[in-house]
Amino acid sequence: MRRAMRHAHLLEAKDPLMYRLVPTLVDQMGRAYPELDRGKSLIAETLKLEETRFRDTLERGLKLLDDATKGLQQGATLPGEIAFKLYDTFGFPFDLTEDALKARGLGVDTKGFAAAMERQRVEARKAWTGSGETATEALWFELKDRLGTTEFLGYEAEASSGEIVALVKDGRSVDALEPGEQGAVIVNQTPFYGESGGQVGDRGFIVSGTGARFKVEETQKKLGSLFVHQGLVETGTLQVGDTVGLEVDHARRNQTRANHSATHLLHEALRQVLGEHVAQKGSLVEPGRLRFDFSHQKPMTHVQIRAVEDLANAMILRNEPVETHRMTPDEAIKHGALALFGEKYGEEVRVVSMGTMKTSPKAGHAYSIELCGGTHVRRTGDIGLLKIVGESAVAAGVRRIEALTGEGALAYFATQEERVREAAELLKVGPDEMIVRLAAIVDERRKLERQLTDAKRELALAPRGSGDAASAVRDLGGVKLIARTLQGVAPKDLRGLVDDAKRQLGSGVVAIVGVSEEGKAGLVVGVTADLTATYDAVELARIGAEALGGKGGGGRTDLAQAGGPDGSRAEAALAAIAAKLAG
Repeated sequence: MRRAMRHAHLLEAKDPLMYRLVPTLVDQMGRAYPELDRGKSLIAETLKLEETRFRDTLERGLKLLDDATKGLQQGATLPGEIAFKLYDTFGFPFDLTEDALKARGLGVDTKGFAAAMERQRVEARKAWTGSGETATEALWFELKDRLGTTEFLGYEAEASSGEIVALVKDGRSVDALEPGEQGAVIVNQTPFYGESGGQVGDRGFIVSGTGARFKVEETQKKLGSLFVHQGLVETGTLQVGDTVGLEVDHARRNQTRANHSATHLLHEALRQVLGEHVAQKGSLVEPGRLRFDFSHQKPMTHVQIRAVEDLANAMILRNEPVETHRMTPDEAIKHGALALFGEKYGEEVRVVSMGTMKTSPKAGHAYSIELCGGTHVRRTGDIGLLKIVGESAVAAGVRRIEALTGEGALAYFATQEERVREAAELLKVGPDEMIVRLAAIVDERRKLERQLTDAKRELALAPRGSGDAASAVRDLGGVKLIARTLQGVAPKDLRGLVDDAKRQLGSGVVAIVGVSEEGKAGLVVGVTADLTATYDAVELARIGAEALGGKGGGGRTDLAQAGGPDGSRAEAALAAIAAKLAG
């Protein structure tokens, strides 16, 4: 086709014309290849874009070729290194270099070109080997060199035929895979999506005409364009050269692409709610869920999460078309497409646009336009609905949203509804009355907690005995001391009890040990202001902590706290503090 495009250029055709042949192609070949009719608009658009781009490549390449051949006499040969540079750096095909020079009576050093190509492959292998991949992965380089790229049919089809061009078992190429063997199958063309861009690979089956059946458990994309179907031979024998049928798990593909399309709607909704600083930092698209990482400095509020959900679901309910186009990266960005920072793109990219908004600055007022190689729904309504089920931090300045769509979201709602029903039954009210009942219970609990705190305070300050028994206040050589052990009191509550006791005491020292249900002890010591020059609360707390099996203590001279692992020694801790006060 490029050769035909070049001849059209030589004939001074001003506009692209190859795409105008598509209707004739469909008329003549559509019955044998029905996918031509289904994809005719995309084929025509791709051809038109290719010819437009190729004209630019051709003009640039011919100019460079003119510069490179200045001074060469008829019959001379262009060095292979220069031909390779034209091909590798500027995208000018080698065969067109040959054609263009042949018309001028010049040749090309074919061996030199091949040597330069091989040097590049060797350097690529070295760079890849240094990236930390295992040595067995080198096999994919050999297969890529021998087989070229796999043609991906999965944007338009979920089933196709193909020819097995390679089989792999235990890290090496084999001619056949027998029943029960695990291995990998490479076909010249496939509808199976290979894992990339955050989207998991497809699963399904490969079946040969001889009855062999291969279960595809995972599809990977090696070296950017070699699709590898990994799995198990369930029946029969697969051989290189077999013609096979490939069929993707339809339900799993539907769920996956719904989740992938939902990430695009989420991305735009986040930008509208949080601001244009939001950029994708990663994603995971599986059949059962989606995960979307984005740049943002602080947690989202419930109001913001609800706003994002509402925007995305509004686009889903409008059931607008999802369109794909191919263009250069620069053209895509001019149209408003979002590209991932740091991502490397080729000369041509696939652009996915969804929905419309009158206020959108994007081309055609699209709601969302992104560069993406994944599979997507045909209309936004195919997503069903979207529910955000989690929002969290994953790194500094990066947040993560987890969400469900379609059947997954419905199952989530059903589970939540069941939990509400069970909670209502426990509260012995209807679901609509739950909030009022829970509010009453929470209020009642707060009152009880206040009452319990008051009771503990009274206990802490009460005499140890009754009648003529020892008073709560002990006199140790002219220094008054209140010392108590309380069970089940949190350390945070001890400070308030000590402050109350200090006020009641007027002048003196207060030491209270709280013992938790796990048997650990917390100690708070308070010294009234008139005695801080003589007694240091921090020093007293450290003395008590040693008796509790702990170390240190911290605070001020008038109030300090400490603790220890052995609550059973609470009385010993208080006795040690009393001994220090008694001198």
